[in-house]
Amino acid sequence: QVQLVESGGGLMQAGGSLRLSCAASGRTFSSVVMAWFRQGPGKEREFVAAIDWRGARTRYTDSVKGRFTISRDNPENMVYLQMNNLKSEDTAVYYCAARTEYLSAVTTGLNDYGTWGQGTQVTVSS
Repeated sequence: QVQLVESGGGLMQAGGSLRLSCAASGRTFSSVVMAWFRQGPGKEREFVAAIDWRGARTRYTDSVKGRFTISRDNPENMVYLQMNNLKSEDTAVYYCAARTEYLSAVTTGLNDYGTWGQGTQVTVSS
């Protein structure tokens, strides 16, 4: 089973950039879909981006398209979220997540992901 630890969050001004990292442990990392979710103040956790096990297919929520990029490095067991042109509405705790089924579809549903990290705070000041 995969275990996940996020890092890279912080305080940034609107228009700036941050890169989040997710370190994964476990021999099955290269066979599972990975995703980023976020939970803003007073909001429900929502899908941000996901990537298939080969890094060939990605999906994004509409509000981050063209600004965020998800990527993965399978030999290093890492997943990244490059966030550019940050907006105040991007303020949230960001979570890395892994699907538990091997070689599965790239989905956006919260319940499709069975393994979660502890989250990293991103705060964007306007």
